Amino acid sequence: MAISDLELPPGVVAHSHAAPQALAEAQAVAVAEALRIAIESRGQATLVVSGGRSPIAFFEALAQQPLHWQRVLISLADERWVPTNHASSNEALVRRHLLRGAAAEARFLSLYRVASSLQQAAELADAALADLPPIDVLVLGMGDDGHTASLFPASPNLDLALQADCPHRVLPMQAPSAPAQRLSLTLPLLAAARLPLLAIQGPDKLATLRAALAGDDVAHMPIRALLHSPLEIYWCP
Repeated sequence: MAISDLELPPGVVAHSHAAPQALAEAQAVAVAEALRIAIESRGQATLVVSGGRSPIAFFEALAQQPLHWQRVLISLADERWVPTNHASSNEALVRRHLLRGAAAEARFLSLYRVASSLQQAAELADAALADLPPIDVLVLGMGDDGHTASLFPASPNLDLALQADCPHRVLPMQAPSAPAQRLSLTLPLLAAARLPLLAIQGPDKLATLRAALAGDDVAHMPIRALLHSPLEIYWCP
C-alpha cells in the first residue's frame, strides 16, 4: 500500500518520498518557504513543532535553511512534563537539533513550567501562550493509536481539548506510556494553523492514517480532527 492509494479529503495533499532523509529534506524546504512568505508578508513567522524521535532529521535539515531566523518564533505542539534537561524533553530535542547555527537566533517559547501539579503547569503554559501569534506552520506527527500532539485517546481532558470552542490553549493530558504526564495545545490553536503538515513514516503509520480516514470518531482517533483542508501529508515507506 502507498499513500497514493488513499482517498484523501479535498484540499489535503500527500507527498511521498523514497526514504526518511529525502522526506526530511523536502519537508524542511517546504516549511522554510512558508516561513519566508510569512516573514515577507507580516514581518515575522511562527512555527510550532512536535517532539519524539521522528522529527530529528527534519529539524537538522530545517536548521540549515537560509532564513531570517531572528524573525521566527518557535514553540511546541506538546511537551512532556519533565525538566528541560531530561532525555524525554521535547524542548531539549528542539534545542539540540533545530536551534543551532543560524537557527539559534530564533526565539523559543517553552511549554514546560515548574509547578506543584500538572494542572498548574498547564495553566502557566496557557498564560504564556496568550500572546502567541497565529501559527504559520504547524508540524505534527501521529501515533499508531491515532493520537497527535499529546491528544491521546481516553485521556481525561480529551473531550474538552477537541472542542472547537475550547477556552484553553493548553491542557494537561495523560499518555499511556512514560512519561505519562503531558501538556498539549488544544484543537482551536492547532486547527487555526495557516499551513499544517503531518509527517509519518512506514506501513504501520500509513495503515493508521487509512483507518483514521475511514471513520469520524475523533475521540477514538484524535488525528481525525485535523484531517481536513488545508493539510499537507509527508510520508515515506
